[in-house]
Amino acid sequence: MSKRSTTTMAAVAVVCALTVLTAPGAAYAAPAPPASPSASAPSAPAAGAGTDLEAVRKKLDKLYHDAALATDEYNAAEEKADDQSVAIVKLAQKIAAGQRKLDRLKGHAGAAAREQYRTGGVPREAQFLLSGDPQQFLDNAGRVYQGQQATKNLMSQLTKTQDDLAGYAKDASAKWKQLEEGRKKKASAKKRIEKQIKAAQKIESTLEKKERERLRKLEEEAEQKAQTAWLSSGVLKEISGRATKAGKKAVEFATAQLGKPYVWGAEGPKSYDCSGLTSQAWAAAGRPIPRTSQEQWKQLRHIDVKDMRPGDLIIYHGDASHVGMYIGDGAIIHAPRPGRSVTVAGAGSMGILGVVRPDA
Repeated sequence: MSKRSTTTMAAVAVVCALTVLTAPGAAYAAPAPPASPSASAPSAPAAGAGTDLEAVRKKLDKLYHDAALATDEYNAAEEKADDQSVAIVKLAQKIAAGQRKLDRLKGHAGAAAREQYRTGGVPREAQFLLSGDPQQFLDNAGRVYQGQQATKNLMSQLTKTQDDLAGYAKDASAKWKQLEEGRKKKASAKKRIEKQIKAAQKIESTLEKKERERLRKLEEEAEQKAQTAWLSSGVLKEISGRATKAGKKAVEFATAQLGKPYVWGAEGPKSYDCSGLTSQAWAAAGRPIPRTSQEQWKQLRHIDVKDMRPGDLIIYHGDASHVGMYIGDGAIIHAPRPGRSVTVAGAGSMGILGVVRPDA
């Protein structure tokens, strides 16, 4: 991806922000109450004449919210699986190296045992001491001590290496168990994601074209209402932070992804989910961050909304199930939900949980 100049990036952010403030594009709708991961998809309201589109909007919002929760769980399980796989490989390498070391030590121990057998159980150094030659006794006294220490060290290394191998094997077994548990969590989360999205798509498919257009309008109005309330609080007057060099790079990356489709579990380059976009943007800026919005909320430094600057991440909803990147002038870039693309939206168009800073 070619780099954009800071001036171009700032101009794009301002233009996009102005667009958001005057006629906001579609984004993740107004916040829904947290749902348990096992929540089932609500039944679709009947479409056609007399359809309550506001009720439809709220049901779709909940479905996509629940899908976002399950997506975060899926992504977290996948990230852990990657870490566990790397750990297993490292343990396997340690086991292989330990086994080679153990074989060498056993070879040395075997040689020492064969030497003892040939000399009738009396070490060669001891035979020198028993030769009756005082000078030879003095010359070889040190060799006896050295031999004793070498034997003691050999046995100590053998014991330690065997203990290490047993520990590595135990750790590897635990990692394999965790990996299998993670695989089950991923499979369960995937089923829930697909179930929620399928239910939402079923609802939308029953709507006529005019109803879908009205539904989209209702989504925009809900976002506009939330954004207006946020701006009316005067918060924007207090926000004056400037992006750092890394923050500018992160914003440039996110800006370059505008228009690419949302796909759950995706982290580029052709599609993204919400945290896939923010994590990749900051990776491009040289600052790796957690993969999921919930872990971004847990692990990154929290800052006041009034202190945020372009590049900071705004975490949404009480369960931290969504994230967007602040680009200045009251706007964010984010990957909204299935059926939508990476877009610019009002920073206050969803319920803000808080703000975190990747480059604190």
